Parts: sequence; C-alpha cells; structure tokens
Amino acid sequence: MKKRAFLSVSDKTGIVEFAKDLVDLGYEVISTGGTQRAIGEAGVPVTNVSDITGFPECLDGRVKTLHPAVHAGILFMRDNPSHVKQMEELGIAPIDIVAVNLYPFLETIKKTGVSFEEAIENIDIGGPTMLRAAAKNHKDVAVIVDASDYARVIGCLREEGEVSYEVKRDLCKKVFEHTAAYDALIAQYLRGVTGAGLPDDFTMTYQKVQEMRYGENPHQSAVFYKEPLTPAGSLAMAEQLNGKELSFNNINDTNGALDLLREFREEKKAVVVAVKHANPCGVGIRDTLADAYNTAYEADPVSIFGGIVACNRKVDAETAAAMAKTFLEIIVAPDYEEEALGILRKKKNLRVLKLPAICDPLPAGALDMKKVLGGLLVQDMDRELYPELRVVTRRQPTEKELADLELAWRIVKHTKSNGIAIAKDGQSLGIGPGQVNRVWAVEQSIQRSGDKVKGAALASDAYFPFDDSVRAAAAAGITAIIQPGGSIRDEDSVKACDELGIAMVYTGMRHFKH
Repeated sequence: MKKRAFLSVSDKTGIVEFAKDLVDLGYEVISTGGTQRAIGEAGVPVTNVSDITGFPECLDGRVKTLHPAVHAGILFMRDNPSHVKQMEELGIAPIDIVAVNLYPFLETIKKTGVSFEEAIENIDIGGPTMLRAAAKNHKDVAVIVDASDYARVIGCLREEGEVSYEVKRDLCKKVFEHTAAYDALIAQYLRGVTGAGLPDDFTMTYQKVQEMRYGENPHQSAVFYKEPLTPAGSLAMAEQLNGKELSFNNINDTNGALDLLREFREEKKAVVVAVKHANPCGVGIRDTLADAYNTAYEADPVSIFGGIVACNRKVDAETAAAMAKTFLEIIVAPDYEEEALGILRKKKNLRVLKLPAICDPLPAGALDMKKVLGGLLVQDMDRELYPELRVVTRRQPTEKELADLELAWRIVKHTKSNGIAIAKDGQSLGIGPGQVNRVWAVEQSIQRSGDKVKGAALASDAYFPFDDSVRAAAAAGITAIIQPGGSIRDEDSVKACDELGIAMVYTGMRHFKH
C-alpha cells in the first residue's frame, strides 16, 4: 500500500520542497487550502482532503479535517489485529506522516488594535487535534510541527527507508511542548482580556532566547527564556551592541537595575543607577548624564567596580569617557551617540545594551514569580511607592528633606530586606542590603555614607521594631527618616525622633524584597 503524508501548515517555509521529496520517495501527499495551492502550483502532485473524506470543507474552513477518514488513518495502530480488520472493513487507508503548524495566534494578538473576535478566530482547532492524534500514535506516525525537522525526516527515509522510533518519539515530545505552549498562550490572553485573577491551575509559556554558558555557578546549566508577549522595556528586548553574551547573573542583575531605573520614569533630569549583585549601589540625579553618572559612581566607587549601570538618557561621549575609566560589566541605555559607542567598544568585553523603552511603565497584568522546590510563588508586581506620606513627629521635614526622603524610599524599595538606604542632594549614599536584623543594616549604611551622612535622609523598607535604629541614625547626623510604620512599638521610635530632633514620616506601605 502506498504511504501517505498529510501536510497543512500556516507557515509555508520549506513545505513545497518537503512535499516534492515525499513524492519522490513514493508518498501520496494530502493537503488543504493554502497549503494545497502552494504545493500544486509548484507542480507537485497533491490530493485535497475532501477527496479522502468525501465531505467538503464547510463553515468558512472551520471544519475540513475533523473526519474519521483522517483521524482513523492517523490513530490506526498497525500491530493491532482489531484495528487492521476495522480499517479494512471501513475502507480507510493509513496516514504515515503528519506535518502541521498552527494558526498564527501569537502573531495575531501582537498586532496593534486587534479585536477580540479576530483573536478568537485565529485559535486553531483541527491542527492541534491532528497533531495530538499523530503524537499519541507516534509509534506508527511521524509527526512534524517544526519546519526545521523536514530535512531530518527526509534524511531518515532516504538512508533507512523509515523514520526510526527514537526520532518519532522526539518529534512526539516537540508536538506536546508546542500544543501546550499554544494553549497556555490562549489562556494567558483570555486572562488579560477578562481581567481575571490568578487561576486554580496556573500555566505560562516561554520561548528560548539562548542557552547560557552556565547558571549562577559554572557547575549549573541554564537557559534564558522570554515571554511570547514581551514588554518593550524588558531586558529580553534589548539589542546588544558590544561585548560577550550575557550570563545568568548578568541577566538577573540587569533586571534589578531596570526595575530601579523604572522608579524614575517621570524624572525630568538625567538619572543613572548602578547595581551590584541585584542590589543598588549608586544612584545619581543631575542635569546632565555625565554628572549623573559621576554622582552615582561617587556614591560607592568600590561597589560599582564590576557592576551594572542603567541610564534614562542617550549616552554621550562625555558620559562614555567617564564610564570607560572603571571596569563595568554592563551598560544599558535608550541609545548611544556614535562617538560614545566608539569609546565603549574599545573595551571588547563590556556588554553594551540598547533598550529604547527602558523607562516604560510595567505592563498591565505583569507578574512576579519565584520558583521554590516543588512549587511556584506568584504575585502582582510591586507597582506602588506609597499611598500618602504622614508626618508623625513634632518636627516637619523641610522641602529638601522631603526630596531626599523620596529618593531614599525609591532606592530602598529595590534593596534586599532587611534594607536601609540613605540619600541626600540627588545622590544615594550608604545602602545596607540583606541584613538579618535592621540595626545592622542601619549601621552598615551609615558607615558606607562617610561624612556626607550628616543632614541626609534614611529609608527603611519595613518598620523599626525598636528605637535603636533611630538613635544610631541620630548619632550619625541623619535628620529625616521614612518608614512604613506598623510596629506595636512605633511610639518608641517617634519619641526618640522627637527627643533627637529628627523628622519622621510614615508611608503606610512596606516594600519587602526577598
């Protein structure tokens, strides 16, 4: 009996050549719609599926392959005597190869202004059904969902006369990965359209960007994936203009820099943030980018070494020259002047990233996910800064102190807990991240601030359980403190501030970052 192959693809890449090769190998090619036209117009013999089913396409093409003559041919188990007998009685011939790819749902929903109706119409029904059927019966059927596998299948047929079981099983795996991702994307789209919360069964899909040289450490393997609907301001959308490929830690740390820079998306002045090991180590706000960079650098010239720098403005030659004086891992900015790029490219290992939408706000529905062994923690992104500021001390903060307090608060929001940030005059000073108790974080940030600490503002990502942190801050010369409030001993800290002449404001909102 002549072997048969069913081909029906949205992406026509390589399909004509594949059909021709199959015909040359003695296969009958069956197809539908646009695929049949493409194959037929190339002069390759092709049979319309309606000639197999005896039933015409209907409902605007919604129904064309959903027929026993197709699905029995795919699901027929060749070593099952009962199946063989039934197929003979029904007069149905087997289908040995299935090559299908699906309606372009992702490409459809990416289009500007796409309607809900258009999106729904681009949900494939027959394609996934055929793929799943063929994959289920992969012992007898070679199923192809990826055009890059055409040559692999033809190679097997030419060299061995058949597709080996090992290859069929691998193709089966690819099908279920593909259809699972397809369905997950549809569910994700519908969650966004309907505004639904997190479901009982949570499924997301991601696309491989690159295999990493290694993970956090050289003995760990790793891959970088991106969301199919990647936000414009995400690191996955950056264009690399220079340097080695990004490592696992580079990506994680640069994402932290982008999160912090996004806090200043409405700032009219130039902003530069420096991050080391996903923690802020320098922030500068000035009239020019070069001054902003130098300010961020001077905030902590030790920690910025080997760090990551993110800018909210186009990098000019003056800024690039300043950056080139120290060892940086990564620079990311919306754009670069040609002269600036020339300066930075002299450092061949320096990773230079261009991200035009670097300060875009977080997209609606963005989620924060943390993997734990055997589970996944999912939450909304931390979009808020504070609902309102409430002064709780007798002394009111000055306008300058309020500006310093807000800067410190934006920084501490992106500092690992227990976190403290000190700021003054558009510059971060000492930052105390990730300490196991708050007073240690205070002491660390004070020590790192040096003489500039006098007259500075201090932010704490959570409340002070005791007044020891307030007293340490006052002894260093800090004049204003911002914190969420909420401790049963809040009054102790307020009394200490009143006693020591410090202004304190509550935000009513904490920003733990674990």
